[in-house]
Amino acid sequence: MNKIQMVDLKGQYEGIKNRVDRSIQEVIDSSAFINGAQVKEFQKNLENYLGVKHVIPCANGTDALQIAMMGLGLKPGDEVITADFTFAATVEVIALLNLTPVLVDVDSETFNIDIEAVKQAITPKTKAIIPVHLFGQCANMEVIMEIAEAHNLYVIEDNAQGIGAEYTYSNGKKQKSGTIGHVASTSFFPSKNLGCYGDGGAVFTNNDDLAHTIRGIVNHGMYKRYHHDVVGVNSRLDSIQAAVLDAKLPHLDAYNKARRNAARKYNKAFINHDKIETPKMANGCNNICDHCDCHVFHQYTLKVKGVDRDALVKYLNSKDIPCGVYYPIPLHKQKAYANSKYNDANFKVTNQLIKEVISLPMHTELDDEQIEYITNNFLEFINE
Repeated sequence: MNKIQMVDLKGQYEGIKNRVDRSIQEVIDSSAFINGAQVKEFQKNLENYLGVKHVIPCANGTDALQIAMMGLGLKPGDEVITADFTFAATVEVIALLNLTPVLVDVDSETFNIDIEAVKQAITPKTKAIIPVHLFGQCANMEVIMEIAEAHNLYVIEDNAQGIGAEYTYSNGKKQKSGTIGHVASTSFFPSKNLGCYGDGGAVFTNNDDLAHTIRGIVNHGMYKRYHHDVVGVNSRLDSIQAAVLDAKLPHLDAYNKARRNAARKYNKAFINHDKIETPKMANGCNNICDHCDCHVFHQYTLKVKGVDRDALVKYLNSKDIPCGVYYPIPLHKQKAYANSKYNDANFKVTNQLIKEVISLPMHTELDDEQIEYITNNFLEFINE
């Protein structure tokens, strides 16, 4: 059996090696390392894949979030509602812009932002909502957009973990994650479902004026060289990373299908176990159908009940099985973002999740032998 990786980037590379190597060599031969033809080509191809009018590449996913908020013209003191149970980058950029983060609890099954908590958090100072498509599943965007429209709020999708996922509306209409809100951000960090070989990110929007503003922001506020029309940053996706991403993009649906297939096998191994709660899909499609893109499993995250989760992590590691706890500390308890306004009683779900969640290896190269080894050892500990 091959060594189990949390994310097997080397194995994935072997499958596309010739295309990737050729694409990188083309960049080197052209020496157009910044804003080369590969960046424009990838941008166009990703727009077509997503069905969105504008993709603006940038240096990383955190920058993408910050630039999206800068483009919307949010002002210091404006309140931005987002989920307590997620990676810190989401709230980090809110604080960097001197906006006011308002953290709310999440849904106990999907781990995505809790709709009722969002409603209760809205004040006259609220200007935006940032739903995070956590672990690869869309937040409840139909209702979030209805709330935003009713209160004249912006919606910024944090799509760092959800690229390729589809959201299904109540009428059956489907739409790619990251194309529903007023603007969205994504990350191309190497471990993402669509990842480059360094840092990278992008902003998506269907708004022409907003896209124009953002294109200036990513390039020092310039539309014409040495003419700085808006306050900007230096955040560009380099040509080599764009070449890698463009080589991978045609495989993204197949990669996501492979992830769903691995998740289905995990679920089958853990079915009906009273101490294990496997991932739940918002639309109730918990069979993880091949034709359903509602979840792209950036992480396979389950919950364990009545189990010493930290001891389980140590046991799996002793068996050479990597695993992760995403996330061990809620944002409202992080030193950088702690605030006396937060009442711990309002974060009951998050405070429970941090004790129960565990993520197992998830990537495109997982094989049946590895999954069987992982699940057998997992169950051996659980059943002791």
